Amino acid sequence: MEPDPRPSLAVWKFASCDGCQLTLLDCEDELLPLTDRVRITHFLEMSSAEDSRERATLEGTGPYDLSLVDGSITTAEDVRRVHHIRRISRRLVTIGACATAGGIQALRNFADVEGFRAAVYADPEYIATLDTSTPISAHVPVDFELRGCPIDRGQLLEVITAFLAGRKPNVSGHSVCFECKRRGTTCITVAQGIPCLGPVTHAGCGALCPAYGRGCYGCFGPMVQPNLEAMVRELRHDGMTERDIVRVFRTFNAASPEYGPVPELAAQETPETLAEEEPR
Repeated sequence: MEPDPRPSLAVWKFASCDGCQLTLLDCEDELLPLTDRVRITHFLEMSSAEDSRERATLEGTGPYDLSLVDGSITTAEDVRRVHHIRRISRRLVTIGACATAGGIQALRNFADVEGFRAAVYADPEYIATLDTSTPISAHVPVDFELRGCPIDRGQLLEVITAFLAGRKPNVSGHSVCFECKRRGTTCITVAQGIPCLGPVTHAGCGALCPAYGRGCYGCFGPMVQPNLEAMVRELRHDGMTERDIVRVFRTFNAASPEYGPVPELAAQETPETLAEEEPR
C-alpha cells in the first residue's frame, strides 16, 4: 500500500470543557472538504481509533504534521504528556482560553487549592493536582495561539489551512472595537455608559455582546499590547469599584500575563476616587 501523502492532523485534550474541540466538529460542511486535504489521525472526541485503526490512547502514536491542543495543564501527568505531544508534533497550535491562558480553572491560581480540594471532594487525598492551572506555552514551545471561549470556527479553519499551506495565519490581533465599527454598532460605553472590555479584548467574536447592548466581558482574552491603565480608568469612570474591576478580568482568561497589572491599577488612588471619598 502506498503511503498517504496528506499531512496528518491531531487534536488533543487537557483540562477543558471540550467546547473548542466541538467547534471543529461543528464546522460540518467545511470539515468534509478538509478531510480530502488532511488526515485526521488522532481525535478522541471524534473517534476511538487511531489512523491505523488501532485503539486510540491519550498518548497517540505520531508523528503529526499539525497538533491542535485544547485545555490547560493542571496535573503532573499533564506536564509529562504535553512534552511528549510536543516531541511528536511538527507544528503545535493551542486553541481556546484554557490552552492559551489557563482557562477559568486558573482562578485557583489566586486562592488555596487545598481548601478547594477539601471542600469539593469527600476524600481529597486521592486527588492529584497542581496548585495552578497554566497555559500550554508555559511548558512547551507553541507555534500559534488561537484565542476564544470558545474559539471562532472561521479563525480555526484559517489557522488549519494556513499551517498546512506553510503560511502565517491571517488572524488579526486588534480589539473588539474594530468589529463593532465593521458591523455598525454604536459604542455602548460612549452612548450609554455601559462598562465594556472591548478596547482591550482580542477580536474574533464579531462583537456579539455589544451588538445586543451588553458590554464585552473579554472571552477572547487580551488583544496585542492592551492599554490596561486607560481601560481601568474608564471602568472606574463607568461606576465600577476596585473589586468589580478585578473580578471582570478574572474570568475565562484569568491567568493571562497581560492582565497581571490589573489589581495594582485598580487599587491606585486617582483624583476621581479621592474626590468620591471626601466628606461632603
